[in-house]
Amino acid sequence: MPSDSPRAVVALTPTGQPAPTQSFYEAVGGEATFERLTAAFYAQVADDPIMRPMYPEEDLAPAARRLKMFLEQYWGGPHTYSEERGHPRLRMRHAPYTIGERERDAWLRCMRHAMDEVALAPEYDKVMWEYMERAADFMRNA
Repeated sequence: MPSDSPRAVVALTPTGQPAPTQSFYEAVGGEATFERLTAAFYAQVADDPIMRPMYPEEDLAPAARRLKMFLEQYWGGPHTYSEERGHPRLRMRHAPYTIGERERDAWLRCMRHAMDEVALAPEYDKVMWEYMERAADFMRNA
């Protein structure tokens, strides 16, 4: 999957000098933001007739935790995902599921709702949403 999304944010101090580099993860609120995002996403998945069958677990909490860890790591946070699960290998992990336009669109619909609920600043929302769209397209296998 392309990894050209910026993960560091350059901020300026009140005097206009570059501030210490801050990761995207930190800039959007860190763990609390990603916790809210994944909770809102899986609240949508739980009731979605297209998405819910793709999650064989009765309890969506383990899937929510995996997504949270992945997104945190991708956006410059802790590397817990790789420490616990190894390389993401997203396409391989999703290969058992048929993911066509319908499934991609359902995933994006759930994620857009979650992102709207979290309400990142527009500049961060834009960057994250562009990544989500690329990721959803990348996962298509049908």
